Amino acid sequence: MLPRSRTMPSRIRHGVLEERQDIMHYSPVEPQTNADNSARSLNIEANYSKSFDDDGRLKRTGTLWTASSHIITAVIGSGVLSLAWAVGQLGWVAGPTIMILFALVILYTSNLLSECYRSGDPVTGPRSYTYMEAVKAHLGGHKVKICGIIQYINLFGVAIGYTIAASVSMMAIKRSNCFHKSHGKDPCHMSSNGYMITFGIIEVLFSQIPDFDQVWWLSIVAAIMSFTYSFIGLALGIVETTENKVIKGSLTGISIGTVTHAGTVTPTQKLWRSFQALGAIAFAYSYSIILIEIQDTIKSPPAEYKTMRKATNLSIFVTTTFYLLCGCMGYAAFGDEAPGNLLTGFGFYDPYWLLDIANVAIVVHLVGAYQVYCQPLFAFVEKWSAQRWSKSDFVTAEYDLPVPFCGVYQLNFFRIMWRTVFVLLTTLIAMLMPFFNDVVGLLGALGFWPLTVYFPIEMYMSQKKIKRWGSQWVGFQILSFACLLVSVAAAVGSVAGVILDLKTYKPFKTSY
Repeated sequence: MLPRSRTMPSRIRHGVLEERQDIMHYSPVEPQTNADNSARSLNIEANYSKSFDDDGRLKRTGTLWTASSHIITAVIGSGVLSLAWAVGQLGWVAGPTIMILFALVILYTSNLLSECYRSGDPVTGPRSYTYMEAVKAHLGGHKVKICGIIQYINLFGVAIGYTIAASVSMMAIKRSNCFHKSHGKDPCHMSSNGYMITFGIIEVLFSQIPDFDQVWWLSIVAAIMSFTYSFIGLALGIVETTENKVIKGSLTGISIGTVTHAGTVTPTQKLWRSFQALGAIAFAYSYSIILIEIQDTIKSPPAEYKTMRKATNLSIFVTTTFYLLCGCMGYAAFGDEAPGNLLTGFGFYDPYWLLDIANVAIVVHLVGAYQVYCQPLFAFVEKWSAQRWSKSDFVTAEYDLPVPFCGVYQLNFFRIMWRTVFVLLTTLIAMLMPFFNDVVGLLGALGFWPLTVYFPIEMYMSQKKIKRWGSQWVGFQILSFACLLVSVAAAVGSVAGVILDLKTYKPFKTSY
């Protein structure tokens, strides 16, 4: 194993310059007359425009349908599992209404954000390839740093949430078989610690892949698994409601005095749980953080924002319909007893084999989703470190390590150490606070207002040069402030939920 020249990690090396092709590639070697040169120049321009976009990158080929599929795949994930519980806290009136309101707000702000893909002019202006680049192009200054901090904290939190969700599903497979054998008589208590450690080990291994696009197939598998367990949860809710021959639940949600695992629901807890439900719904819908990346795959003409607007409208309609079905059917099946995680709370006992399939699908999905969300954070830390310690072999040097049947692995000692420490840290925090609903609600609260509402509105106003105190400016401020209040309420409710759970939970002890 020999060291390669000291250089940046491969992700950093593969920049725009490598994707640009030298226009002289099309030029002839032999001398030409002026007339021939003019004609040849026109041909060069024509050939170049057929192969490359205005930024020098290869022609984008994305369409309305590919963009819609990306959005639907990104939105429908583990957040769907907590929607029945969320509707259960809010009731038949407020639950569906708030889900629709969230959909409308996200639809509106996503359309604003899509017009900020290009700065200056939404048709011909310079492109932004990521959410952060869009913020930098339109707002700049300290707002870029604030956006980055929020974004990376959110990604760190998602890693913790996915570790909890995966371990709960791993454990649910064993518990469902235990319930089946005992016909529900054995409580089947067990610890989640071993399952979290197992998931952590798996993620340590996958995290060592330098660029996640090298295993693009894992992302496709994760998307298929996401739809698999979501449809199973919906189907089981429909079957349970049909067997009950009655629609459970109430207009105002969970009743005061209901006994839960955390104790009897008091009026104060009812309020906190309602706030927490707002965060769970926000988490389920959130995808603004990757909207710019999706839009960057769309071909033009027509202008990218026009195609993205249609894709957003279609995708939000599909996901909202699906979410309403999942949330409402789960609540109809279990009422006040709707579990925090529809497929692991054991509202269902049979068919146990179908529950096992669903939970295996959840684990497989989360293995891939963990990497998809963490790779931007990995890339940021490694790029910053390579710039900060550019002369350090430990940080920048890569070594070619032959791997049988897999080619050559690019070994970087800093990458191995940093990514391993990251996974270990998220696993440890997940073991200390294994509260699925609380973590989901808190993540939704932290990301909803700044990333889904505030920055898209601020960028759009900068793009359109909207004057302060005008009617449109005032309208945007009212919307932003209202969404800020929702985020604060959801965060308070989720923190209160964590505090309440900690009263009855002992770290690293059996809790399920």
